[in-house]
Amino acid sequence: MLYLNGQFLRPEDAKISALDRGCLFGDGVYEVIPVYSRQPFRLAEHVRRLDASLASIALPNPHSAAEWMELVQAVIARQDYDDQSVYLHVTRGSAGERDFPFPQDVAPTVLINPAPLVTPSHEQKACGVRAISHADFRWLRCDIKSLNLLPTVLLREAAKRAGCAECLMFRDGWLSEGAASNIFVVKDGVIAVPPKDHLILPGITYDLVLELAKQHGLPLQVRRISEAETRAADELWMTSSTKEILAIVELDGQPVGLGQVGPLAKRMDAHYQDFKQTVMRAGAAC
Repeated sequence: MLYLNGQFLRPEDAKISALDRGCLFGDGVYEVIPVYSRQPFRLAEHVRRLDASLASIALPNPHSAAEWMELVQAVIARQDYDDQSVYLHVTRGSAGERDFPFPQDVAPTVLINPAPLVTPSHEQKACGVRAISHADFRWLRCDIKSLNLLPTVLLREAAKRAGCAECLMFRDGWLSEGAASNIFVVKDGVIAVPPKDHLILPGITYDLVLELAKQHGLPLQVRRISEAETRAADELWMTSSTKEILAIVELDGQPVGLGQVGPLAKRMDAHYQDFKQTVMRAGAAC
């Protein structure tokens, strides 16, 4: 069961206007919330990020934070599986015509769509994955979780065709992020990651990795990272709500470091998995 504009519906019964501005212009934003054992991870933070994205496109938030959290919990409770990926989607609605300026007095479209949470396989964790790279040709407000995901679609399709799991992006010689992940670089035992700014999407998992690194005394730098440094890394990781922490062992056909999952990736993933079992699944304060 999903939620659409005040109703809980089967997916086949959910209908959105062909003139919805999300369909016509990508005029909207989204969030994805991982759920472990029916416990949404950092739901309040996801709701705050949704609110920030809405504010950035001047779309009034249709719900309070408490209402969003209640709706998400209601959707979670209606599913017959425990681990979920809950997708929140808000558009500027349908004005009944195709015109670029904001329509007046139009209700936004609100969709909450759950799916089973799929995380990396044991083989992917043990062996790592391959990636390609590409110039970052997205717009300059990547911090907004916008529905305009055509660049991501194109880059992830390119990665898929190359038999890879991700596409790393570089803008003017600097690492930005993966097409659908944040990227961490390890060199000489030091973890580095690009800072949060308008050129990357600040991930909830990104924040957690920083917290775990600090908690366990792992050297960490938040700074700009050059393309050359990225390609010379001892380890590369991709992180996201669904990929968790996943080592990249090959980039553009060349091995990363020794071409195998590195010691810091293993150590950080162990910390992450322990946190998932003791905090995320327990629904404890986190």
